[in-house]
Amino acid sequence: MIHFGRENAPFLGRNDDFGMKDSPALIERITLVNDTHQHLELTVADELATLKPGQFAMARVGDSWEPYLREPWVPVDTRAGRLIVERPIGEVYRVGDTVKLLGPCGQTVKFRKGVRNVLFIAYETAPTPLLMPMRLLLRNNVAATLVLLGDKPTYDARHLPPEVEVIQGDMDINWPNQVMTVGWADQVFVCVRQDDELFRFAKIYERFSERRNEIPKNYLFGMFQSGMACGFGVCDACALRVGGDTLLACMVGPAFDLTMVKLSAAPGE
Repeated sequence: MIHFGRENAPFLGRNDDFGMKDSPALIERITLVNDTHQHLELTVADELATLKPGQFAMARVGDSWEPYLREPWVPVDTRAGRLIVERPIGEVYRVGDTVKLLGPCGQTVKFRKGVRNVLFIAYETAPTPLLMPMRLLLRNNVAATLVLLGDKPTYDARHLPPEVEVIQGDMDINWPNQVMTVGWADQVFVCVRQDDELFRFAKIYERFSERRNEIPKNYLFGMFQSGMACGFGVCDACALRVGGDTLLACMVGPAFDLTMVKLSAAPGE
């Protein structure tokens, strides 16, 4: 069962003591993993070296305050006191650069007890927030399948562990053997392009409704990424309507049960 902490609070987010630290991280190594993304290996403080799947840090590069707002950096792995994050290849970094990281932010993704097969879906976006949960499952001998949805292959997944089954789908949320993969999945985790997450998650929800008689709770989860400007529940930019409450993705996310989230029926709704 997945739990998101204090979900009974009428408005969850503000945390006066935060429990987070702003600490410098040093870029020790940069690796190009495909034509679109690079991995940065960072030497970080202890509390960041132990980030769990689902958690992230808010980053500011260099010592200047330009840009003023931070941005979420999602880890894809941890290694001997170091944090590995995935960034677009168009962003320029150098070995020796300093990054200010505020964290840990967010909540750990917890899988159902006895889970055996998990389906991951990246819809018009890179699967970056799905990679660390995927690695955790593989270490525990759980089968992981990754579906990449888009008008053409935009993310080369050949650097992922060979145990991951990778399937290419299309813009219309179709992929080979869809009925079978939806049927055997014990849980599903989805990330979507960030310009209109609620609308794209609604399209995913609609497709799963067509493939199943019903969508049970704790089965289909969205990994929300957009609108995180502060990371500790002050700006309210990442607020979502979840089960009648307003919750903040930076505090109790990023994973939310899509059966509980108020989704958009059309772009911008």
